[in-house]
Amino acid sequence: MSSVAGGARLPRQVPYIIGNEACERFSFYGMRNILTPFLVSTLLLYAPEAERAGIAKDVFHSFVIGVYFFPLLGGWLSDRYFGKYNTVLWFSLIYSGGHAMLAAFDDHRTGFYAGLFLIALGSGGIKPLVVSFVGDQFTQANKHLAKIVFDAFYWTINFGSFFASLLMPIFLREYGAAVAFGIPGILMGIATLIFWLGRKQYVRVPPTHGKDPHSFLNVARTALAAQAPGQGRAGRGVAVAGGGLAVAILLCWALKPGFWPEGFDFVISACLALGALLLFGGIGTWMQLERARGLHPDKAVDDVRAVLRILIVFALVTPFWSLFDQKASTWILQGDQMRVPHEAWWWPSWLVKTPAQMQALNPLLVMLLIPFNNLVLYPLLRRLGFEPTALKRMGWGIAFSGIAWIAAGAIQLQIDSGASTSLAWQALPYVLLTFGEILVSATALEFAYSQATGAMKGVIMAFWYLSVTFGNLWVLLTNAAVRNDAVTARIAATGLGENAFLMFFFAGFAFVAALVFALYARRYPMQDHYRPAGG
Repeated sequence: MSSVAGGARLPRQVPYIIGNEACERFSFYGMRNILTPFLVSTLLLYAPEAERAGIAKDVFHSFVIGVYFFPLLGGWLSDRYFGKYNTVLWFSLIYSGGHAMLAAFDDHRTGFYAGLFLIALGSGGIKPLVVSFVGDQFTQANKHLAKIVFDAFYWTINFGSFFASLLMPIFLREYGAAVAFGIPGILMGIATLIFWLGRKQYVRVPPTHGKDPHSFLNVARTALAAQAPGQGRAGRGVAVAGGGLAVAILLCWALKPGFWPEGFDFVISACLALGALLLFGGIGTWMQLERARGLHPDKAVDDVRAVLRILIVFALVTPFWSLFDQKASTWILQGDQMRVPHEAWWWPSWLVKTPAQMQALNPLLVMLLIPFNNLVLYPLLRRLGFEPTALKRMGWGIAFSGIAWIAAGAIQLQIDSGASTSLAWQALPYVLLTFGEILVSATALEFAYSQATGAMKGVIMAFWYLSVTFGNLWVLLTNAAVRNDAVTARIAATGLGENAFLMFFFAGFAFVAALVFALYARRYPMQDHYRPAGG
């Protein structure tokens, strides 16, 4: 590795981690971006044609929910027992096994779904660890070089996603599912091998074994349990009520009473139960948090309050994820109804042959728009007297996702009218949605890191991943609702087709979320927890 500024060098072990990330991201997006078309065209042929799209969306978004739920498990196992290296390696082996099952059971639903579960478990398990494992490889002497590696991570993710989105639909179409799912499996095996090859060079920070007495959970537990003279424990009552509601939800799923919606399966029920615990537990902790002072340092108590404020921001972002992740389900299904404009001289027919390949626009646009925003748009806005703060960017990002879905809805109206509609029109909603993604996703972690102190940054990452889980829960709830005869009758009464109605519904959902987000942002007490210069 060549020398860089000041004689410092990038750690020799970093290329192993970058190589691992490049192969892993290609493998993940390669299988993810062909999942919906494979389900509709092959695995779900047993179902009536009218029901296949809905089932495929349920499977896809349940899978995404798992991917962003299991970081809680990976982070916990790493911190408490095994450390980052061992946890990443073992979950990578599970991950590789899941890919192998997809290729082997492309005509067997139970085996295929088991493979999806293993991929969600493996991918989610390593998700919170790889980036922080990179950070562990740096010291005070070369920490200024870490940005180079994190930039490489960003480009690797989008580079892998771009080529996976372009190539894997072609392999699915030309060579079949076993090959199309097998290639990502091979890439994940290579990723695991590359990571293992660097084992003797990694810096391994030992796990904490959960011994931090002032962790987020310990402070919250103290606050809920503490008594104050002359005061009740209403906060604890709220938290207990949340626990009771979570248990009741799971019992309803198990016992299926008459009032329980038929479409509320285990994934929906478990997410609703988790949501009840977080909502009521968070409210209860907020109500009694001051009681933890004296039993914990003031800083630890203030840190927990900062996290609870950030959680409200994350909760208001969940509608964005319900729109964003449907580009790999609803928008692919819409594309299947459109005409690929091979007759146009400007259309790259030699490369873009199927609607699923339109997803490649997203990572390509990300790589183009982030430099544009940083070098052109934001400086221009500042010269015009408008400061694009983190909260303003996030609010506008949610709104832009709604505009993207207005565009998608307009395309659907054209399709429903019976007109031949060019697939090229989908470029417009992709541009709008990707612009919204940059404003929301790229900004949210910057915002959260500035608001949370170092001790709470790991907690923040876990809750950020959960925001994606709950965003996909909104999709599952909507899909369950449209299976109700009363709901479908109301949709029919609007004169719109079901797909067009849902697209405009999700657009409205985003606009309402953006409005509420803006109102909350006006009252949010901004903090600044960046390290001081030279610190």
